[in-house]
Amino acid sequence: MVLRTIFLVVGMVLGIALAWGASDGSPALLFLGSGVGAGVGAIILAVEHRLKTLPFPFVLWGGGGLVVGLLMAGLIVLVTGLVGQTPYSMFTILASLVIFLGIPYWGLIMGIRFATEGWAQPAIPTGDPESVRTKKLLDTSVIIDGRIADLCETGFIEGTLVVPHFILQELQHISDSSDGLKRARGRRGLDILNVLQKVSNIKVDLVEDDFPHVKEVDTKLIELAKQMDAKVLTNDFNLNKVAGIQGIRVLNINDLCNALKPVVLPGETIRVFVLKEGKEAGQGVAYL
Repeated sequence: MVLRTIFLVVGMVLGIALAWGASDGSPALLFLGSGVGAGVGAIILAVEHRLKTLPFPFVLWGGGGLVVGLLMAGLIVLVTGLVGQTPYSMFTILASLVIFLGIPYWGLIMGIRFATEGWAQPAIPTGDPESVRTKKLLDTSVIIDGRIADLCETGFIEGTLVVPHFILQELQHISDSSDGLKRARGRRGLDILNVLQKVSNIKVDLVEDDFPHVKEVDTKLIELAKQMDAKVLTNDFNLNKVAGIQGIRVLNINDLCNALKPVVLPGETIRVFVLKEGKEAGQGVAYL
């Protein structure tokens, strides 16, 4: 605020100085010069504030139109002979102000219209650039689960899937476990990664980013998601909650499955396959 006030005062002083040098010290011209200087300073500050909120194409084409307008105004003033007359009359000063304010303003408006109405918009790329897609980080649970491969093959998930190096290390550690069940789960996870790399509509990136000061794999995954501004794909309930608390978007396949459960209305006939008898007479365990 202080800097803007100083800028306005400097504008007034410069306006008075220009009016003093261009006239015989007339109070009216000095007052006009101070007003014009302050007005120009206020306009510059307003434009500077507005530029912060405008998209880059508006700034580019609007600035280009303003420069063209200033050049046209300068040529008009030179051709009409408004410069070089000393001392300057009130008419000369007002005419110059109108030309130097009106024509650049017209150029600015035309430049903004040029950007707004799509004349200057680049063609929409027909490809599938990685920059317009949100990256998705995979955790160990969703890789071992395996349903992520089916979702990718059917096209429900596309884009870039990121597998951190520490997740790959955890899978290798599980696949080398002495426990037969853990070893099978780890090897299944590695097989799923091989399947994902062959799916045509997605890209699998292996990244080396790590956080040596962090021990927990889930915490590393959250930190990497913050760093890459990525979503997290997981089946881990606790990771889902912790990441959500920290403002990270989580895609949970279990939530997706719950959302896709068939809706059954009262009185509707359902065909099921009974697996085994229940505890009570007439009961059975079945699935759809």
